[in-house]
Amino acid sequence: MTTAGSVHTAEAWKQKTPYLAPTANENFDAQYAASCLCGEVQYAVDSDPVAAKFCHCTSCQILHGAPFQWAALFHKKNIRFIRGVDCLMFFHSEDLTPRHALPCKVSCSKCHSPIADEGRNMWMSFPTLFKFPARKTPDAFKPSCHIFYEQRCVDIKDGKTKWSKHQDESEIIPED
Repeated sequence: MTTAGSVHTAEAWKQKTPYLAPTANENFDAQYAASCLCGEVQYAVDSDPVAAKFCHCTSCQILHGAPFQWAALFHKKNIRFIRGVDCLMFFHSEDLTPRHALPCKVSCSKCHSPIADEGRNMWMSFPTLFKFPARKTPDAFKPSCHIFYEQRCVDIKDGKTKWSKHQDESEIIPED
């Protein structure tokens, strides 16, 4: 139950980063913009990603219908939603429930495009959602490594470091 002026717990996420809209009195200078396939959900970031990598975990393979996903990581404070917050849906993969509980998968409820993985501290966006000028990927978005490579379903020979699990927290798998 809610009282006047309070936010119901199930929707408290709307009052926190990364789901806030830019305000006139903050210094948010959007560098890149992203949107889902239908354009209903749009967000911007005011910095380069802190990292970019390819993830080969089986959850990413299943949720993306692909052998791996390409992710760019941002601090949540660097994200602002331009539109579509009410069109978001969430999936908490730890207990397989459709709810906003961290970490969770974020997608558009209209076109079902994956938008991001929201972690406790970070926002893992999908660079294919960004509208880069001339479709040229900025260097900061180019993956530096592969993670969860031990779960791969295809071998990738690209010279990038292949971590068995998380970067810097697991063994490196030789490319052969």
